[in-house]
Amino acid sequence: MNKGEIWLVEFPASATHEQAGGRPALILADTEANIAVVVPLTSNVQALRFSHTLEIKPSKLNGLSAFSIALIFHIRAIDKSRLKKKIGDIESHYLAKISEMLKTLLGL
Repeated sequence: MNKGEIWLVEFPASATHEQAGGRPALILADTEANIAVVVPLTSNVQALRFSHTLEIKPSKLNGLSAFSIALIFHIRAIDKSRLKKKIGDIESHYLAKISEMLKTLLGL
């Protein structure tokens, strides 16, 4: 698994505002500790009302079937066993924008 890949991920059930259930996610980092750092994606366009989100257009390269919103403010570290299937690779211009937004979010 590599930075920029999009995988179907099974997020644990949550009674909070965290994303849960099966959904695509963007890989940001693959650690040696069997942990992946990911940004969940949603098809709910209402999420665009929040800062640190980015709309991603579906394409053959990224494998998304619908317009998706990268929930950058929901960045998560997950066990790699939650990664179910690679569906594509994000376009470089989206990855660059997400990296920019992540730096702003984290104050880097």
